[in-house]
Amino acid sequence: MPKPTNPDFEICGVNHLALVCKDMARTVEFYRDVLGMPLVKTIDLPGGRGQHFFFDIGNGDSLAFFWFPQGREAMPGVSAPAALPTQGDFTSAHGSMNHIAFNVPAEKFDEYYDRLKAKGVQVTKILNHDNSPTQNSDQLNDDVFVRSVYFFDPDGVCLEFAAWTKTFDASDVAHEAVRADGTRAQNVVLKVETMLAENDVKALEPAK
Repeated sequence: MPKPTNPDFEICGVNHLALVCKDMARTVEFYRDVLGMPLVKTIDLPGGRGQHFFFDIGNGDSLAFFWFPQGREAMPGVSAPAALPTQGDFTSAHGSMNHIAFNVPAEKFDEYYDRLKAKGVQVTKILNHDNSPTQNSDQLNDDVFVRSVYFFDPDGVCLEFAAWTKTFDASDVAHEAVRADGTRAQNVVLKVETMLAENDVKALEPAK
């Protein structure tokens, strides 16, 4: 499968994702001291409006946090999941940020899982996501496409360490999108994929 490209905009990854914390010092202690993310920029907002700090998460991307003096309390189950996957309700509201998945090397995944636990982070079991009816395997096998472990930060933001274990191909885009009323759309996903596949075949045909 050719590498996907964006014909309209040259998106180069995530510049930064901005979240909101209750306690900036506690946030620094978790992301810098527990997860090891370098703190690369700190800002005191003018007029006493709060703070804005940036952590390096690799590849030139950053995870940023605001602290607002009058910030509202978190709403688990609305702004973020109330529970981790396998441990309860993992849904959140429309427009919310459900979780952040940090990409980690597949060959270091088990080592990093043990390291999180050694640092006192409460983690889920390892989930080996596959295409089986349960979409998860207790054992790593050839059908597993990503390995995951989930945990919360001090403010209840759901985080994930994720490791890709395969390269996607055309067969991995196989489901039509669902509308707000629960019905499946027609020709939103699969028609486009069929057209792309047909174009690929035509491109390989000898010129007449």
